Amino acid sequence: MRPDLIARYAGERLPRYTSYPTAPHFSPAVSADTYAGWLAALPADTAASLYVHVPFCRRMCWYCGCNTAVTMRDEPIFAYAEILSAEIALVSAAAGRRLPITHLHFGGGTPTILPTDTFARLVSDLRAGFAFDDDTEIAIEIDPRTLTPAMATALGEAGVSRASLGVQSLDPVVQKAIGRVQTLAVTAEAIRRLRQAGIDGINIDLVYGLPHQTVESCIATVEACLALNPDRFAVFGYAHVPSFKKHQRKIDASTLPDGAERAAEAEAISDRLAAAGYRRIGLDHYALPADPMAIAQESGALHRNFQGYTTDAAATLIGLGASAIGRLPQGYVQNEPTVKAYTAAIRSGRLATCKGFALTPQDRLRGELIERLMCDFRVDVDAVCRRHRQPVDQVADAFPALDRLAADGIVRRDGGLIEMQPEALTLVRAVAASFDSYLPQSTRTHSPAL
Repeated sequence: MRPDLIARYAGERLPRYTSYPTAPHFSPAVSADTYAGWLAALPADTAASLYVHVPFCRRMCWYCGCNTAVTMRDEPIFAYAEILSAEIALVSAAAGRRLPITHLHFGGGTPTILPTDTFARLVSDLRAGFAFDDDTEIAIEIDPRTLTPAMATALGEAGVSRASLGVQSLDPVVQKAIGRVQTLAVTAEAIRRLRQAGIDGINIDLVYGLPHQTVESCIATVEACLALNPDRFAVFGYAHVPSFKKHQRKIDASTLPDGAERAAEAEAISDRLAAAGYRRIGLDHYALPADPMAIAQESGALHRNFQGYTTDAAATLIGLGASAIGRLPQGYVQNEPTVKAYTAAIRSGRLATCKGFALTPQDRLRGELIERLMCDFRVDVDAVCRRHRQPVDQVADAFPALDRLAADGIVRRDGGLIEMQPEALTLVRAVAASFDSYLPQSTRTHSPAL
């Protein structure tokens, strides 16, 4: 990427656009009663996906931006699992039927912190509350340092088909600086256990922009991980927001790479993965050509939600657990963010929704424009507007920004056809932001554009 573009855009803080509007714009105007009404109104043929949030870890990684807490005791985990089961029953009752499920994703925190028998009971309760079939994909996020042989077996028995393993960096200097020491051998053993349990879908998560990180250490980490033969990589840029995530204050900001170095790290990782035969999927994923995610992108069927890029086309996402976000055709809902408040809501016999957002036709239009840009690096504005039966002038406010981006060589614009320049793909969020009518009102600190 040209140095002048890096200098101009690296400092911008922009949403990751896993939703539109983004979560900072949710409000208490959407309540538990609203959510119950939306569930009851779902059409009879609705298929849904599930997200289950487990907000516990054994230790805190200093770079982490997730909603999680450290516990060394199992009692809070047992209690939380019971509340999750109660929420499953409440949501299923509000929907009035067992919704068919296409995807189930366990996120965290560390979902595998659940004891094996507790995890098995939770999966059984999910299957009782919702309708699974042989095609339902079940995915889980894993900290390789804590994956036991018993849990790997339990995951296989539960029908888990895909696992995402956090690696971030294999550089010992970087690991010490982020409070996460994890050897390649530990990661390799976790993958071996998962494959032995019949879990063939393996994702590896990497992060660039970490303290003391260099292009050379990024490439060395990628080389080591390639030897493990994962199906997919996810490569995220570290967002340093110590005012929002206080544990990030343990990271010395003076050791963080600048915008030019971050861009060089991202480009080096992307180039090495491409050379190894992985296709770039949107902003931050890479997959082998035969992987369903690569096939979905090739056919224009890739989607983006709160878990990132996905092959899941379900318009309804049910979020379960503290802070979990869901999406229904009517809008977004988010549960109480703290375990205490979430638990109190469910124990009182009501859904734990604390805020959300009711979508307007304009939101749906702009949301699709942003999603297609994030997934395809191109969008036909005229075609999307026709699908939504709205005139193009409804989004004309985006055109001056798009023209500036075109002048900078970031996009090509041919009337309503917007396409990213190949050398500027990392700046796709800056292009997507052109269609974000809420961004000027946002006071939230987002992650760097590069």
